[in-house]
Amino acid sequence: MKKILILGAGTGGTMMANHLKKALNPKQWEISIVDENQTHYYQPGYLFLPFDIYQPEDIIKPIKEFIPEGVDLLHRKIDKIVAAENYVQFSDGGRIDYDILIVATGAKIAPEEVEGMKGAEWRNSIFDFYTFDGALALRDKLKEWRGGKLLVHITEMPIKCPVAPLEFAFLADSFFKHKKMRAQVDITFVTPLSGAFTKPKATEALGYLLQEKNIHIVEDFAIEKVDNENKKIIDYGDREISFDLLVTVPTNKGDELIARSEMGDELNFVPTNKTTLQSNAYKNVFVIGDASNIAVSKAGSVAHFEAEILTENILHYIHDEPLKSEFDGHTNCFIETGDGKALLIDFNYTHEPVEGTFPFPGVGPMQLLKESRMNHFGKLAFRWVYWNMLLPGKHIPFVPTEMNEAGKHFD
Repeated sequence: MKKILILGAGTGGTMMANHLKKALNPKQWEISIVDENQTHYYQPGYLFLPFDIYQPEDIIKPIKEFIPEGVDLLHRKIDKIVAAENYVQFSDGGRIDYDILIVATGAKIAPEEVEGMKGAEWRNSIFDFYTFDGALALRDKLKEWRGGKLLVHITEMPIKCPVAPLEFAFLADSFFKHKKMRAQVDITFVTPLSGAFTKPKATEALGYLLQEKNIHIVEDFAIEKVDNENKKIIDYGDREISFDLLVTVPTNKGDELIARSEMGDELNFVPTNKTTLQSNAYKNVFVIGDASNIAVSKAGSVAHFEAEILTENILHYIHDEPLKSEFDGHTNCFIETGDGKALLIDFNYTHEPVEGTFPFPGVGPMQLLKESRMNHFGKLAFRWVYWNMLLPGKHIPFVPTEMNEAGKHFD
């Protein structure tokens, strides 16, 4: 009996457990998945917790609910991967061997990477919303906050869901308008990028929305430290921005076990072939989702597209066939813009977001790069799709794995 071992029961790992359970002969292959946690978090929902749009019970479920029968779920802490010898070492001293390894260990925030970020003001006037606890603490803060200078800040790229900080700024604008205190809140979006987003077309559209909503933007801000006493963030060029409330996206890093395993780059992301999703260093190791270093958005929709291609490539690997270089970086993302509206962007490695229709060419019903209530409902509906289709490894109808160019306006 041969063994496939999956590390991490988040979005990517859970999808792969479901895909492979359907694809492999159980008399030939044993599948195990390891995660020290008991709870699965719908991470896109963190954005909505601070504004009381979602409640905690909307975004948490037991991990075991989504692991298919016949897949061995192990709740154990991993010390390191010994890839040269095909086994994983647990923190309690035990070990598990594998024939094929799938790394789905995700990414985590690392506020300690910036001097002072996790200082005296952490969770007092400095908050994140990229963790469950951080989003809840920020919710409680917003309930009693009376206004002032709000900074929405990105430390450095890459980060999970690159549009989420912008979405937070837009939702904050809407939130304070509904509380009839928008005039008391000065919102500034602070980014290390030279614009609102990483892609020019989307940057143009999103920059316009920032201006329209009276949200200031400070570009090319490479933060060096946080001055807790004077409530300022300071960049390497000695620029200073004061705040009353700082909502920051700290440095995102891969799991520390990747560093202990000596398999990652400087941010603990695993070097990965961007089209086959095979590890650059080990042929029997594959990487999915936020754990890889490939230049694509770290988002659930991306992991979904990756999972369908990775399943095929693992089958090719098992049968000693050439891997297919088919993952094109396809990213499909709703961007909440506040007031019950959202944008939708669809892009890949070679095509940036453009206008058009989705998912049906010329029909829609969703419009690309344009605000609409339909897109907002699509964003909210994604939670149902996530729990009921993505995690169980079901194909989403009419949404191809590779980006469809039809119906898009390429200039």
